[in-house]
Amino acid sequence: MAAARLCRCRCRALLSRPAGAVRARRGLAAGPEMHFGFQTVTEEERREKIYQVFENVAKKYDVMNDSMTLGIHRVWKDILVHKMNPCPGTLLLDVAGGTGDIAFRFINYVRSVRQRQLQRKLKHHQNLSWQQIFESYQKDEFNSLGDSQVVVCDINREMLKVGKQKAEHLGYSEGLSWVLGNAEELPFDDDKFDVYTIAFGIRNVTRIDLALQEAYRVLKPGGRFLCLEFSHVSNPLLSRLYDLYSFQVIPVLGEVIAGDWRSYQYLVESIRQFPPQEELKAMIEDAGFFKVDYENLNFGIVAIHSGFKL
Repeated sequence: MAAARLCRCRCRALLSRPAGAVRARRGLAAGPEMHFGFQTVTEEERREKIYQVFENVAKKYDVMNDSMTLGIHRVWKDILVHKMNPCPGTLLLDVAGGTGDIAFRFINYVRSVRQRQLQRKLKHHQNLSWQQIFESYQKDEFNSLGDSQVVVCDINREMLKVGKQKAEHLGYSEGLSWVLGNAEELPFDDDKFDVYTIAFGIRNVTRIDLALQEAYRVLKPGGRFLCLEFSHVSNPLLSRLYDLYSFQVIPVLGEVIAGDWRSYQYLVESIRQFPPQEELKAMIEDAGFFKVDYENLNFGIVAIHSGFKL
């Protein structure tokens, strides 16, 4: 408890400084060495290299996700949104969600909840006239999300561009906005969002501790943090098969489909360098979150970490 309070105080002290002071402090942090896949680079070099990776893969990102995971990433993302269980009126921040996969699922889920609510309402008012029923449906059509909103925040312009194009093509516009922003220094006020999600993005954040502190800051008291990420496989035999597939197949798919071997080689290596489940859980707790737990999916190939701001 004391460590969590100290962490929150340090975070708020940092955020209360002028923007120039924050940048100056981070400029000093460019020296220490960090991992970029299996390479050792400076913090600033890592930021630049990761930005370039997603600049390169943005246009083929969805196709590659389907190819690499045999489409299972769609199931994982469905599970994340069902675990969130958003109700009408929920304000969601989806970080590193440039292509919109979580945002679109959130909108679909809330619309479905609203539709069921309307049906229950009409079922309990059997004496309504046809005109009254029609007007109820018309009203619901203009407010199908019940004031819910999702803000997609991503540091990469190209990823946001792809997401906006998908949204336009699929007909998503209501309750959806796109913001260019860094997970380590979010451009939002304190205590603003009901839910914060980050799916397959946190391992590409240079300073995970800062990103978690920012997640805590922008959530309302009672707000929920949800992270979907590749993790560490518990079964030794499956782990060896998974390594074989990851290192021998995924980079080849990257070259064939996206014309980019190196970016997908990095993505595979970044998964192996990412903290295991218990270590990430401890980091989330250090950022101030309570009731932190995780759920392994497919023997730990991915995990969903969850926590609350109390």
